[in-house]
Amino acid sequence: MKLNYKQTFLVGLAFLSIQAFWELYNKIIPLILQRTFVLGDTLAGAIMALDNIFAVLLLPLFGTLSDRVDTPIGRRMPFILVGTVVTVAAMILLPIADNLGNLPMFMSVLLVTLVAVCLYRSPAVALMPDVTPPPLRSKANAVINLMGALGAAVALVLMRVLVPEGGKPNYLPLFGLVAGIMVAAVAVLFVSIKEKKLAAEVRAAYPDAGSDIQDSAGSRGTGVKGLPRDVRRSLIFLLLSVFFWYAAYNAVETAFSKYAQNTLGLEGGKFAESLLVAMVSAVVGFIPVALFANKIGRKRTVMFGVALMFAGFAAAFFYTTFHSSMNILLGMVGLGWAAINVNSYPMVVDMAKGSDIGRFTGYYYFFVMSAQIVTPILSGAFLEFIGYRTLFPYAAVFMLLAFLTMTQVKHGDHKPMLPKDKLELLDVGD
Repeated sequence: MKLNYKQTFLVGLAFLSIQAFWELYNKIIPLILQRTFVLGDTLAGAIMALDNIFAVLLLPLFGTLSDRVDTPIGRRMPFILVGTVVTVAAMILLPIADNLGNLPMFMSVLLVTLVAVCLYRSPAVALMPDVTPPPLRSKANAVINLMGALGAAVALVLMRVLVPEGGKPNYLPLFGLVAGIMVAAVAVLFVSIKEKKLAAEVRAAYPDAGSDIQDSAGSRGTGVKGLPRDVRRSLIFLLLSVFFWYAAYNAVETAFSKYAQNTLGLEGGKFAESLLVAMVSAVVGFIPVALFANKIGRKRTVMFGVALMFAGFAAAFFYTTFHSSMNILLGMVGLGWAAINVNSYPMVVDMAKGSDIGRFTGYYYFFVMSAQIVTPILSGAFLEFIGYRTLFPYAAVFMLLAFLTMTQVKHGDHKPMLPKDKLELLDVGD
């Protein structure tokens, strides 16, 4: 059983588009709120949590809807296409509102953008398991995350080049270029991937693959209620772990551009260089950690990643000015994040019936977004009222909680057999 790498890279273009947007959003919007509209960290954190409030309400809905629709171009593709078009049209207006200093316009356009992203995020992620058998999902998810990291890295490079070190920046060229990348990625996806045909082929080829997509076009699943008690318990603890590590990571991700300028002394877009270290580390690690999981299991690989991130966050607290050695810690965080992300989502969907993949994707993102609702506000309050040096201890505490809850997860730890000929790992399929 071999993964079609070429097909999986193409499927990952949807995630590339999404991550390019979120990298731009998480790094530039906080700067706009602080510098243009002069908002405090707590209020700015509340605004940064809006996307996650929408996501908690809408991601499970759109994930379930995409399970149930049936169109000539597939179940997920209509959501991906419409969501991308609306997102790009709305996000271009954000830097215009910033240039005008018009907060009501900025907030209105921001709300439209965030709803549009929700429209296609769950369907875009669910597309991978639709066309990938369960034993190959960690490898496929590694490729998907690699594509997402590539999108984020491109956005970071553009920020480093286009965000000036002094004066009031004009973000319109930056937003325009990222929007163009998003459109191009989804256009190639649509032309190259025939979703309906590929999903049907997987169903026909793997009719007895357990919790795969064998009944995705037929009967509907029953969600969490239909799981055996022990599986349901594992799912709950896994989703709690998802909450905790996203609470940690999102706190650092959202505040780092401000932290870098206010605490580490980095000006303009220099913060992007440091974030690129973590990004490159994650990119380099995505495929190896998927193969590592084949040897020791997904759970142990995830726990290794959690421990690595805890160590990186805890050590980063001791830096009061930027030093090149801090990049080692950021590299540890990036590698740990790769180990977690490659394996945690497949663990969730492998506990689902095939017809519930979109629904369980929605559960996963419910906890992701719930964490990202709480953490910008809570961490923002710590930053504003106690000090910016609380950022990394805050993240370390949540990583410790994630490690404890992961010890209680007993299911979803699929360990497929590696091929005898290791050269097959490089096979990109037909």
